[in-house]
Amino acid sequence: MKKKDKHNLTKSETVQALPLACSNELTAVEFFEKQRWGDTLCCIRCGSVDVYKMVDAKTGQRNKRYLWRCHDCKEQFTVRIGTVYEESRIPLRHWAYAFWRACTSKKGVSALEIKRNCQISYKSALFLMNRIRFAMAPDFSVAPKLTGTVECDETYVGGKPRRFDGKVHKRGRGTSKTPVFAAVERQGQIRRRVVADVTGKTLKAAIREVVHPQARLITDDFQVYQGIGSEFAGGHESVCHSTNEYVRGDVHTNTAESSFAIVKRGIVGIYHNVSKEYLHRYLWQFDFVWNHRKLNDGERTVLAIKAAEGKRLMYKMPHES
Repeated sequence: MKKKDKHNLTKSETVQALPLACSNELTAVEFFEKQRWGDTLCCIRCGSVDVYKMVDAKTGQRNKRYLWRCHDCKEQFTVRIGTVYEESRIPLRHWAYAFWRACTSKKGVSALEIKRNCQISYKSALFLMNRIRFAMAPDFSVAPKLTGTVECDETYVGGKPRRFDGKVHKRGRGTSKTPVFAAVERQGQIRRRVVADVTGKTLKAAIREVVHPQARLITDDFQVYQGIGSEFAGGHESVCHSTNEYVRGDVHTNTAESSFAIVKRGIVGIYHNVSKEYLHRYLWQFDFVWNHRKLNDGERTVLAIKAAEGKRLMYKMPHES
């Protein structure tokens, strides 16, 4: 990488502004407003740009709830409305810090660390991180399919094998660990997901969903991948791991395996344990950081904050009247 390009990746106005946004609530509110609306603020109810800040009559300062009001529809709103932090009582300065750490930590950041640094409860920290991961979740219905050379592989996420009665339980296939499938475009994006099993039907369906028919497919010699090559214009090639073949020219699955290594190091070193029920949310975060690895930390943080708009994550869905 050229020195100029490297310099551009390390310099960011957003990174310079974030420390203050993480320590001052008014600055945090204005930071989130700028990322969401830029210089042209509009009503989230009717879209009008004829809006004004609501201020305290005695002090002349901004309303304690940082409200805006629209001249046209007369409705009040804040920057929180229509985002993952809507109706959250957690100050936005803590949201700013959590977004920042989630987007800059390659192997993730634990809720316990957010708890200590923000001086909030563990429950609140977990609330923050679950919603930030939800903001990072990809929309497969609109995401472009992977093209070019695409590596596909599967792994198993879980604890180390335990000894019972002097016997070591199996690792990998045939265990009770959680299977995870990955398809990664070389020099491009990655798509990972938790799968129910590693049968041919499940893995082939996952490949068809995220890989473009014009792509070239590369896998290992796991037999369930056999027969999928006829569906792709670039064909299907594989390396024979069972005979200790890991690279043959440009045929390998090292990129996919490297991505799994980051996930496992993050889970073992940062989170220590992740249940199957919530593993998909952690994959959203790992995939978001991977897919935007060429951006600097500030750009990646802004992208995550913008992705939070239009998303809500609730413990229970509201009852329809």
